[in-house]
Amino acid sequence: MADFDGLSALFVNCTLKRSPERSHTQGLVDASAGIMARNGVSVDQFRAIDHDIATGVYPDMTEHGWSSDEWPALTARVMAADILVVAGPIWLGDNSSVTKRIIERLYALSGLLNDAGQYAFYGRVAGCLITGNEDGVKHCAQNVLYSLQHIGYTIPPQADAGWIGEAGPGPSYLDPGSGGPENDFTNRNTTFMTWNLMHLARMLKQAGGIPAHGNQRSAWDAGARFDFENPEYR
Repeated sequence: MADFDGLSALFVNCTLKRSPERSHTQGLVDASAGIMARNGVSVDQFRAIDHDIATGVYPDMTEHGWSSDEWPALTARVMAADILVVAGPIWLGDNSSVTKRIIERLYALSGLLNDAGQYAFYGRVAGCLITGNEDGVKHCAQNVLYSLQHIGYTIPPQADAGWIGEAGPGPSYLDPGSGGPENDFTNRNTTFMTWNLMHLARMLKQAGGIPAHGNQRSAWDAGARFDFENPEYR
């Protein structure tokens, strides 16, 4: 059995429902987080909608006209996690407005650098969980996973999982008789995603992250070009 002690994970639930209202997305979060916790991973989680997170693409939106913004305080929890899982519902065939806001605020941190001069999310892994009772799991997942890799997260194989009921109005994941918690396809994908996140996070941590050559923003800004052939820099 692999040893995942020392790894940490953060699940951000982007439901539109404030606590303690039942969140179907939370049901899938609990399944994945439970596997991690049982294998020694330190698990943290929060519902984004329970916090006053301002709209914008800067680390602290109080510096840009907002009277309050809890994102700077939540940033510490994001940066403490080796594994990030963004989870949310489908509405009108797309990610929820809360999911989009979290992606934008993560993007706001993409200019931060780590001690090696790389973007700060290098060496961390990410995945996503999607729930709903209408089509769109793969569309929503590709949007989230593209965004996360773009800002520096490493995406393992099978990094998404989800559940939807029949197309159109119908039961959601945790509703009685929905079949969601018993769905083999969803359970398999959730399990595979969770283990792949843990395996890759452990591999990266043991390796000291992504090798720091050819990807250091600090070195590029200082004039290094890492064998990029351009007459301007010859």
